Amino acid sequence: MYFRLADPIALRSWKDVAYAFYIKGVPYAQPLTQRQAKVLLLCDGEHDIEADDTVLGLVCRNLITVCEKGEHPSKWSAYRKYDNKYFPKMNLMITGKCNYNCLHCFNAADNAPLMTEWTYEELCDLFDQAEALGIHALTITGGEPMVHKHFMDIVREIHKRGMFVEELNTNGYYITQKILDELKEIGCRPLVKISFDGIGYHDWMRNRKGAEEKTLEAMKLCIENGFDVKAQTQVHRKNVHTMMPTAKALHALGVKEMRIIRTTEVPRWFENAGDACLGMEEYYEKLLAFAKEYIESGMKMEIDIWQFLRLSPKDESFRIVPVCYAEGEYRDTFPGCRGNRGMVAVTSSGEVVPCIQVSGTMQKMGVSLGNLHRDRLKDILGPGRYLDNVCATVGDVRRNNQKCGACKWFTYCTGGCRAMGFLYSSAKKDFFGEDLTKCRFFENGWYERVSETLSVWKNRSPIICSGS
Repeated sequence: MYFRLADPIALRSWKDVAYAFYIKGVPYAQPLTQRQAKVLLLCDGEHDIEADDTVLGLVCRNLITVCEKGEHPSKWSAYRKYDNKYFPKMNLMITGKCNYNCLHCFNAADNAPLMTEWTYEELCDLFDQAEALGIHALTITGGEPMVHKHFMDIVREIHKRGMFVEELNTNGYYITQKILDELKEIGCRPLVKISFDGIGYHDWMRNRKGAEEKTLEAMKLCIENGFDVKAQTQVHRKNVHTMMPTAKALHALGVKEMRIIRTTEVPRWFENAGDACLGMEEYYEKLLAFAKEYIESGMKMEIDIWQFLRLSPKDESFRIVPVCYAEGEYRDTFPGCRGNRGMVAVTSSGEVVPCIQVSGTMQKMGVSLGNLHRDRLKDILGPGRYLDNVCATVGDVRRNNQKCGACKWFTYCTGGCRAMGFLYSSAKKDFFGEDLTKCRFFENGWYERVSETLSVWKNRSPIICSGS
């Protein structure tokens, strides 16, 4: 019998991954056994293969299909071997420009003349480079990405290469039925992550009258068209009391998830909002109270509280974010940051960074790990400073940070967020600094407080509380 790879399947291998396969629309490659890979390499419509248990198993998993002799897999599906390390995703800031004047954000409209932006031609070349390295899924962000005059052409170019837009970060202003129809026609159905800063406070935060109404309309339109929506909510002293009514409004719309993010201490935010920034202990206190009330409400929307808690109503469980690994899970070989290791982050100026969130600080400090306007992506993903940073393990963090290495909590928190570690590092030269917010979390007993307060739900981050 003759077989070929099924249309949604692509057979791949990388420098550190012997054999794996991509599924269209799924960001991460799935592993294969040596026997499965050997069979799949023969599924090219040219080899007569005996239908043994392995072959029938691959058919049942929809990885291969029976075909006529000479019926080959598509160009995208056919086996490709890459000599670089495995990076399945890219977080791409296509523009630094925005149409809003948000009080906390450097990428505000009044700074637009200073903002950088990729040209359409530059992006086409970048997509060629990404496709040639086995990158599969992209997050498109800004600024406001939809202010780019070639936004829809950019989406088409990504999908034309067999890659796909997994997530779209937007303020929602430019979302229309026409745009959504075009995305559906392309076959592009990203998670739409829309900024929304609380009932009664969104206009103030975004510095634009009518922004709240426009944003809620955009969310409603996306959901009506079958797009999953994630709300991204900045929280501070002025709006923290609105988190529950905001959650109720978003839940009623059908929003899939609400992410609550502590507005951080940046000069623009201090200038525009004074002392509105929540201190970390205050943040924990207020959002733990919110989490308790949310659990008791019976709402089903997922809740992600930045660097603190994730609530999963579907199975009535919660995860304490500072606990990266539960009791007995830790290994020195684990990635220092799982997000950094799997996603290449690229700014609107072409800088390749471990994390978009730290790109501004890196620019201010004059730290560059590579720039795509002077370097090829393949070279940046080869031996060098960028790869050293993103491939660093938790064991490297332990060895390079004396405080973390001696801490009884390290095997749980692994030093915390690497971006936060960079921000708190006095030298600002590496990502081995400890995340001081996690130190405060464990040392001040917040793990015990959260566990006790939310005890009616299952804790998916169990540790020995004494840490001894």
